[in-house]
Amino acid sequence: MISSATFLCPLCHSSKTEEFSHSENRHYHLCQICDVVFVPQKYLVSKIEEKSKYDNHQNSPDNEGYCTFLDKLLLPLEEYLNRGDRGLDFGSGPGPTLSIMMEKRGYKMDIYDIFYHDSPEVFDKEYNFITSTEVIEHLRHPMKEIERLWGCLKEGGVLGLMTAFRVGDFERWYYKRDLTHIRFFTPSTFKWLAKKLGATLIIPESGVVILKKDVL
Repeated sequence: MISSATFLCPLCHSSKTEEFSHSENRHYHLCQICDVVFVPQKYLVSKIEEKSKYDNHQNSPDNEGYCTFLDKLLLPLEEYLNRGDRGLDFGSGPGPTLSIMMEKRGYKMDIYDIFYHDSPEVFDKEYNFITSTEVIEHLRHPMKEIERLWGCLKEGGVLGLMTAFRVGDFERWYYKRDLTHIRFFTPSTFKWLAKKLGATLIIPESGVVILKKDVL
């Protein structure tokens, strides 16, 4: 059954949205302005269910495959950094890994995670770089969180994101089967976001996004 309801886009807040797909017993809507596909609020799992899903994550600095995965972002990100720079890993999860990798490389790191490291004082600081890997697709209010992170970033700093880019065969895409994944992005979405933020956009490879805060 196709829903005729119109929902505001959680990223750009436009009402120019339309039904995009229906599977996993939930509807997906497409924003015609920023090209994000999103799940309306009524289909979102509870915070308890969400945390129980994350509790099962087995990520750690000893997981070589996971560290290699993170390096898809970290290696191109380091081109914009200097040793000793301070960074924030937003959404560090139950087993912080990225922050430890960067500390070993000579950077100073803070971490934040609403479930595991809820330390809001990090948002009172300024950072040379901020990372958020496999997080943005979970956010109920993505623009609010991005703007908060952007406000913590020094001029010339970089925000590094990782999330799987939406594929053409959305109906069969494995990524949307995780019910905690509720926002799905394309390079066009990040082009819109870069323009909104006044940022330089770099996409080193699919699913890896760097937004550079240009010096005014």
